[in-house]
Amino acid sequence: MRIGVVSDTHGNLARAGKLIREMGELDLLLHAGDYYRDAAALAGMLNLPVRAVVGNCDLGAREPAEECIEVAGWRLFLCHGHRYRVKLGYLPLFYRAQEIGADLVVLGHTHRAEEFTRGGIRFLNPGTAGIPDREGLVTGGIIEVGPGLTTSIIVSRGTGS
Repeated sequence: MRIGVVSDTHGNLARAGKLIREMGELDLLLHAGDYYRDAAALAGMLNLPVRAVVGNCDLGAREPAEECIEVAGWRLFLCHGHRYRVKLGYLPLFYRAQEIGADLVVLGHTHRAEEFTRGGIRFLNPGTAGIPDREGLVTGGIIEVGPGLTTSIIVSRGTGS
């Protein structure tokens, strides 16, 4: 199974849509918060199933802030990260991932794309699919799920509105 991952789209559907199309064939899209409503719009634009959580910019939203997703025997923990203060470090989020038995944590909030493993738990932050950096780039991620579990960062020229 091939899963696309975006976060922090901030209403920039053209940029996020371009990035997701560049990911190639996907079976599922994960949206790790900030502009929860963008997830449904992207799912419709790209004809993809989507799972999403709210972020700190989704004020008043009643949708979930966290979600555990079981895929091919792997447990994915999807959250935005703001409730774990990930801009200050990942330790509280690591403890939560341990507590729920996550194999992979997907998060956003920092607008920095990164992937790493801590204590046997894989972390994937796709960065921001909506706000280009100084070089005009937006980022996302790919999760390949099968007998193994791999992640990668996708970089795109941030064109679009």
